[in-house]
Amino acid sequence: MVSKIIFLGTAGDSFVYGRQVRNSGGIVIKTGGYQLFIDPGPGALLRAKICGVNPRETTVVIATHCHTNHVSELNAVIGAMSYNGLDRLGVVIANKTVVEGIEGNIPVLPEFHKKCVERVISLKEGKKVGIENIEIHALKAIHDDPEAIGLKLFTPDFVMCYTGDTGYNKDLIEQYRQCDILVLNIVHASGEKSDINLSSDDAVRIISAVKPQLAIITHFGKSMIKADPMMEARKIQKKTGVQVIAANDGMVLSPNYYSAEMKQKRLNFYPAGAKQDEKEEKGSEKAEDTSGDNSKDKEKEAGEEMESYEEDHISKEKQSLLLKNGNNGDKANNQEKLG
Repeated sequence: MVSKIIFLGTAGDSFVYGRQVRNSGGIVIKTGGYQLFIDPGPGALLRAKICGVNPRETTVVIATHCHTNHVSELNAVIGAMSYNGLDRLGVVIANKTVVEGIEGNIPVLPEFHKKCVERVISLKEGKKVGIENIEIHALKAIHDDPEAIGLKLFTPDFVMCYTGDTGYNKDLIEQYRQCDILVLNIVHASGEKSDINLSSDDAVRIISAVKPQLAIITHFGKSMIKADPMMEARKIQKKTGVQVIAANDGMVLSPNYYSAEMKQKRLNFYPAGAKQDEKEEKGSEKAEDTSGDNSKDKEKEAGEEMESYEEDHISKEKQSLLLKNGNNGDKANNQEKLG
């Protein structure tokens, strides 16, 4: 199965998702036969249907923090994937606030929906969990939900970092390194500043340091919509030298193409074929490595075999001639006797 990242919606702040200037609903990742549903916000099930995503196939639901635009349809997705508990299925991974609540906030996840799934895991910064061959690391995030997290996903095909909602701090950069794809929630356009959300200027700092194969900006606020996310992405790409895409509602991306590991596999494959072609074309040309020496030995053996074959062939020809001459002599003698 080809891996996919599906952006159900790209709305960020309440001005955008409240008026549905952009759709919301979260991100779906399909990889290795598993389906991850990240931050199912307003309209998640509807957007899933429109984008061809079957919530019943969901393996893991992840909520990075307790805000409405990230969890409003968390329980609806759990109900859809498990038939409201009739078929207990899947895992819920969420930060502490979503699972347990904090002072002033009740848990987003009620007891009923906890019983609808096989397991509920409360994940905090620095912890990790494995789901079959997928590993999920919780990253530090600076937000007004004090337990908010980002994500680093290790799959067989690619490594993806998702900042979640966070403000900028240079100490965050290290945790995003060595990823193939970096997804950043960019609420504010360049020139703006926030302690709890990223701006385009913050994206430049992070991407310049991390240097992923691909950076994707999403989760746009009012100022980003006004500035045009695509234009902001172009500015970021020009300043960082890294390919940057502004996500659109319903955008589907194949992450395998941007995987450094997959690229390395392709690099290892094609030169090998090229070398083989070169050997076939050049034959006995001198090589620098030991394989060249082996080729010489094989050529020498082949030459000796050819010489031996030629000697045998010549000796057989001589014997044939001698026999022929002998036969001719016998015929001559017989003719003389008859005469």
